[in-house]
Amino acid sequence: MSTKLRLLFDRFTLTLIAVVAAATLLPAHGQGAVFFKHLTSAAIALLFFMHGAKLSRQAILAGVMHWRLHIVVFVWTFVIFPVLGWALRPVLVPLLGMPLYIGVLYLCVLPGTVQSAIAFTSIARGNIPAAVCAASASSILGIVITPLLLQLLLTADTSALSSGSLLQSIGRISLEILLPFVLGHLARPWLGRWMDGHRRLVRNVDQSSILLVVYTAFSASVVGGLWQQVDTGSLALLVAVCAVLLAFVLGLNTWSTRRMGFKLEDEITIVFCGSKKSLATGVPMAGVLFSAGAIGPVLLPLMIFHQIQLMVCAVLAQRYLLRRESEALGLKGMPARASR
Repeated sequence: MSTKLRLLFDRFTLTLIAVVAAATLLPAHGQGAVFFKHLTSAAIALLFFMHGAKLSRQAILAGVMHWRLHIVVFVWTFVIFPVLGWALRPVLVPLLGMPLYIGVLYLCVLPGTVQSAIAFTSIARGNIPAAVCAASASSILGIVITPLLLQLLLTADTSALSSGSLLQSIGRISLEILLPFVLGHLARPWLGRWMDGHRRLVRNVDQSSILLVVYTAFSASVVGGLWQQVDTGSLALLVAVCAVLLAFVLGLNTWSTRRMGFKLEDEITIVFCGSKKSLATGVPMAGVLFSAGAIGPVLLPLMIFHQIQLMVCAVLAQRYLLRRESEALGLKGMPARASR
């Protein structure tokens, strides 16, 4: 029971809920909002600088040659997920309303996670080098692909998008996310050993940056009337939609990967890298792509989906681990049985 409770109510989840509550009760406004905006920009730069510094070049080289796996992960992340979001519009708009539907669509066009996809692949004993390469490539490609897909799929309703051209948005995202990421990776020869030896500190800084960005974004939305747009019923329906979406993607992903004949270790990598969406990338991107009044409903589906995917994938990783261990025991027992 305690393990299940930890999955449902881990420290980061509880802190995230507390941050949303703080933004609801004590939103930053006026000069405070300006201060948090600048602080958030610095936190985003630090976040992606650290992501780049954590990325091993050896892992990239080890994983990059598995091109068939990477194509499958790319198709799930940037083709199947967005098509699902677009196809569900006739159902989700009447069910959730346009602001929350745009949030679900935004969730569908985001890149995959880096840290948790690699962590779950590692727990399940999947192809870790391929996971590092696939997850990192997804994060980098998403800087350009996510705004393009969003613009394409929201042609009927662009009122939620911030003013400015698509190229300007991509330029700002590149400056805030890609440049710190590249600089961090270039600094890895000097910082890599220290970061590997201080993983807990790095994780705490990483999570603190995300929480700060969430507080700033939700403050702007609360001031703009977020909770007048989203009631309790809509929130409950949104949770159900996110759960069903993840269940469908995980089921179809697993089935199709097995049909294509991938080995179990590659199946694990594809399932975890192709079904997850990045809160760390999605929150700062939303600040660039959406107007201040629209950002709250946009982020709600992502935050809910993020927590559900962590809980489900934690259980799934343990099941894969048990399967790997049972297969290993079976292989070890074969010569003994044969010798009898």
